[in-house]
Amino acid sequence: MRKLVFGVFVLSFAISILTACGTKEADSGSGTGKTQETQGTENVKAESKKKQVTIGIGQFAEHGSLDNCREGFLAGLAEEGYVEGENLTVYEENALADGSNANQIANNFIAKKVDLIAAIATPMAQSAFGAAKDTNIPVIFTAVTDPVAAQLANADRTPSGNATGTSDKLPVELQLEMIRAILPEAKTIGIMYSTSEPNSISAIEEYKEAAPRYGFEIVESGISTIADISLATDNLLEKVDCMNNLTDNTVVSALPVILSKAAKKNIPVFGSEIEQVKLGCLASMGLDYYALGIQTGKMAAQVLDGEKSADEISFEVIEEAAFYGNTAVAENLGIQLPEELVKGAKEMFDKIAE
Repeated sequence: MRKLVFGVFVLSFAISILTACGTKEADSGSGTGKTQETQGTENVKAESKKKQVTIGIGQFAEHGSLDNCREGFLAGLAEEGYVEGENLTVYEENALADGSNANQIANNFIAKKVDLIAAIATPMAQSAFGAAKDTNIPVIFTAVTDPVAAQLANADRTPSGNATGTSDKLPVELQLEMIRAILPEAKTIGIMYSTSEPNSISAIEEYKEAAPRYGFEIVESGISTIADISLATDNLLEKVDCMNNLTDNTVVSALPVILSKAAKKNIPVFGSEIEQVKLGCLASMGLDYYALGIQTGKMAAQVLDGEKSADEISFEVIEEAAFYGNTAVAENLGIQLPEELVKGAKEMFDKIAE
C-alpha cells in the first residue's frame, strides 16, 4: 500500500513539473510573440513618422489668389504628414511684386540651407530656380501660368532642372465664351499686362489668337511697374467695351485702382479667379487657387519623402474652371447675369469686399 501511495505521489509530482514547464514555455512563447508584435508596430510607426524638415515659401506679391495658394500648399503638406510646428519649419517671405526682392528672398533661402523652396508665381519661381541651380535644393512652384515660357520646364512638361510644380493656365476659351454671353454687343476687350512676366505675355498671345472666334478684338496695354497702371487704365478705358484681368501679379496688385476707374465709366471688368470677383470684378471663369495649392503641397511631400526628386516629376495643370459672379457689381453696372451661368455657378457674391 505504501508503495502504491508513493508511486502515485511520484507520478503527481512529475505531472506537476511537466505542466509547470509547459506553462512556462507557453508563457515564454506568448511573450516572445507579443514582443515581436510590439516591435513590428513600433517599426511601422517609425517608418511612417515624417522627418523634420525646413522649407522656404517665397510669394511674389500680396493678393488673394496667391495667399490661397500658400494656404492650400501648407494644407496639402499637412495632409501628407508635414505639419508646421511639429515636424515642419517654415520661412515665409513676400517680394511685394518686386523682382529684386524675389532674388534676395531666394538667395536667403539658399543661405539657410532649407530642404525645399516653394515658389508662388512666375517671377518668384524664376528667382528660386536660378538661385538653387547649383545646389541640391529642389524648387516646387505654383501659380505659374506657362512653365515652358518661363524656362522652368520643357515642352513635354518635364522639368528643365531640379524644379516642378503646378500651372494655373487660364481657361481662355471659356472666359471669352462667358464674356460674350454676358455682353452680347461688346466688341473690344482691354487687357493690361506686365511686360516682364512671361506668363502674361503667353496669355496675351492666346487671347489674341482666340478672340476673333467670339467676335472680339483684344486691345492690349503693356506696363513696366505698378506706377504705370493708373495712366494705362485711363487710356484703355477710352478704347474698350470691357476689361479682362489675367493672373498678372503686378496688375492684380493694383486691382482696386483699375476697378475704381472702370466703375466711374460704367465699364465691366472681368477677373481670372475668385478673389478678383470678390474685390469687384463682374465675373470669372476661374480656378480654385486653394485647390491648386493643395495639389502643389502633395507634390512637395513626394519630394520631401524621397519618393521622387523634383527633376523626375512633370509639372501638372489644374483643368477645372468654374463660374463666379458678383451680383452687387452687376446691379451697379445695370447688367443681368445670364440665368444659365448663375445656376451653374460655383459661388456667387452679393457684395464687394473691402
